[in-house]
Amino acid sequence: MERDVIAAPLADRSPAEVMAALQTTATGLTAEEAVRRQERYGWNELVEKKASAWLKFLGFFWGPIPWMIEVAAILSAVIRHWETFGIIMAMLLLNAGVGFWQRQKADNAIELLKEKMALTARVQREGSWQQIPARELVPGDIVRVRLGDIVPADLKLLAGDYLLVDESALTGESLPVSKSVGALAYAGAIVRQGEMDAVVVATGMNSYFGQTSRLVATARTTSHLQQALLKMADYLILVGLSLVILILLAALFRHENIWETLEFALVLTVAAVPATLPAVLSVTMAIGAGVLAQKGAIVSKMLAIDELAGMDILCCDKTGTITQNKLTVKEVKSLAGYTADQVLTLAALASRAEDQDPLDLAVLHAAPPDQLTNFQVVAFKPFDPVSKRVEATVTDAGGRTISLSKGAPQAVLALLPAETDQAALIDQSVQELAAKGYRALGVAKREEAGDWQYVGLIALYDPPREDSGATIQAAQALGVTIKMVTGDHLAIAKETARQVHLGTNIRTPGDFLDKPDRQALALVEAADGYAQVFPEHKFHIVELLQMGRHIVGMTGDGVNDAPALKKADAGIAVAGATDAAKSAAAIVLTQPGLAVIIDAIRESRKIFQRMQSYAIYRIGGIMRILLFITLSILIFQFYPVTAIMIILQMLLNDLPTLAIAYDNAEPGEMPAKWDLREILSISSYLGFMGMALSFVLLFLAREKLSLPADQIQTLIFLKLAIAGYLDIFIGRTRSFFWTLRPGGLLVFSGVMTRLLASVLAFAGWFMSPISWQLILLVWGWSIMEMLLTDPLKVCMYRLLDHRCLLVHR
Repeated sequence: MERDVIAAPLADRSPAEVMAALQTTATGLTAEEAVRRQERYGWNELVEKKASAWLKFLGFFWGPIPWMIEVAAILSAVIRHWETFGIIMAMLLLNAGVGFWQRQKADNAIELLKEKMALTARVQREGSWQQIPARELVPGDIVRVRLGDIVPADLKLLAGDYLLVDESALTGESLPVSKSVGALAYAGAIVRQGEMDAVVVATGMNSYFGQTSRLVATARTTSHLQQALLKMADYLILVGLSLVILILLAALFRHENIWETLEFALVLTVAAVPATLPAVLSVTMAIGAGVLAQKGAIVSKMLAIDELAGMDILCCDKTGTITQNKLTVKEVKSLAGYTADQVLTLAALASRAEDQDPLDLAVLHAAPPDQLTNFQVVAFKPFDPVSKRVEATVTDAGGRTISLSKGAPQAVLALLPAETDQAALIDQSVQELAAKGYRALGVAKREEAGDWQYVGLIALYDPPREDSGATIQAAQALGVTIKMVTGDHLAIAKETARQVHLGTNIRTPGDFLDKPDRQALALVEAADGYAQVFPEHKFHIVELLQMGRHIVGMTGDGVNDAPALKKADAGIAVAGATDAAKSAAAIVLTQPGLAVIIDAIRESRKIFQRMQSYAIYRIGGIMRILLFITLSILIFQFYPVTAIMIILQMLLNDLPTLAIAYDNAEPGEMPAKWDLREILSISSYLGFMGMALSFVLLFLAREKLSLPADQIQTLIFLKLAIAGYLDIFIGRTRSFFWTLRPGGLLVFSGVMTRLLASVLAFAGWFMSPISWQLILLVWGWSIMEMLLTDPLKVCMYRLLDHRCLLVHR
């Protein structure tokens, strides 16, 4: 028995042929054979590729930002500045530790796909039935599945009347599927009705469920935050290296001490590294994720917060997401003089609640309960997949016997006399209901020895959730385009889209699959939704939209959604989703409906604003230090600060900015984007203003106050610390800094660390002391700098917006 035999298509092969191919019998496998097959085919579970925890941790020491920190550490060791070396290494380990902790937290947040598999299975081995863990099943095992079971592996049905299975989590089809002898039942499907024996044909990763998980594993995306961080790091590396080269060339030309030059090359290298930028952004996202969890959205992949803030297209799975995944009676077409209530009553009498058939439950829920008490059911024949009907015999209050039938419209029509004139009317009615996306159910009646009468048609559909329409409109108001994705029929998709206020330009995969990427992208972008799609189609839709430079979100709840959830920039598993969907998604909703997504979008945009304001502040501070130190050395041949002052200034500026995660922020009205042109322009402006006013203060200290060099260094250290901190209030809003009240923790932590810097300067710790009068001068100078820089910043934003409009025109 070879693996490719089991993997071969089995849908068209008879049960006897499948049994022969699997070398099994009706009494099942022997224990020894089961062990051999388990060794060959592995456990009936999904395989997860796990990376070593050490490799994950070491990965945080690899990349442009860690490289720069590591070079700085090497330089400090070469010139034997061990205090500086220790501080730099502590910064490097802190950054890696925070990143690793967040990675582990994300990886462990949700159980993996294998938890979806059934826990136990009824299997026949060596002629006796026994209960075993489902993971021990092997191809060739004989199993029994019944009402309420989760199908434990891919099965070929061998014996029994029929199964009614719910495959909505696998295929997206909202209606249960009837299976008979010879059909395939897939792992993960739920048995809603019936009982059958079957042979296992595929397990674990070879099952349909497993193949879907393989597709999930192929989805890999790089977040826009990661891309932005790399570009910002590249920008700072380029500027930093350029300035270091200038200093080295000047030192060689002036024949200065090479070790002193290397020392300040070290200072500039350290200053150019946004060492705590990734850590601060990670903490900001982690705290934001806690806020989202309180609102019903659990974030399992932190970078998804950034993607959700920038999401401009949300692909919504229809079944169970936009709709309730619960059949409901939409309308009744009564015939032969019967009323709608009478049709529903007769249909309800041909239904049984205990069978948990979704069609029966929908009819029973809609039928008037007071009329059902007038009848007594004396015989009931369950749904027959061959005749496609249910039959029941009842007696009314007068003792008359009435036969009832409910089922497929054409199957019920076949009960009527051949000469009936209702055929054309029924066909037309069924077509009209189908055009609206409804499934028709025929109902017929026969009194004692009379002929069958067609009493009416019942239209069933999966209704939208009550909040879907409002949620979709709210998302559209936030600049997010909603596109519905479903495995259901085109007519059903169009009707659902109409009811939730989406457009009705619904496409099927056949419209774009064979088209060149550019044409396919145009069709997919213009569509309001997509119908009759399979997992690989959903994956392709997301892929095409991403090719169009869209940030794509995808909501879903089933196994069939998992590949697209993983591929999407922001994969969102809705409440009640399968474990497969939860594992693939970056965000898992714990509350029903889509309304929580709106809260998540708004909150993520607040988090984005906090991260962007910190990036502007941090890059601006780095630019100020780089330019000021470099030009001071080149022009005045003066070192304005010492190496330890640079390290202290960086720590004093970065530690309180962790509080930015709690800062007040306003969500943007449109999707947030990492506009590096704007971020680097504003940052460079802040850096230039800080540098220019630092030079003015340096001039006053040297020429007007005649301070010694060591006190000037302390004065400049304090100015860089205080003015640099105030820049965070300038960078956190596009308008004037007082228009958005800052968070209390941000103000408190910043003021306390600035006071600490003042104490260091006054006491002379790690530097020469200065008087309290000079300290007050620095405070006043820094506040004046803030009041001057902020209005010009507003003008800068307006200038950038004007140029942006000209470019778009």
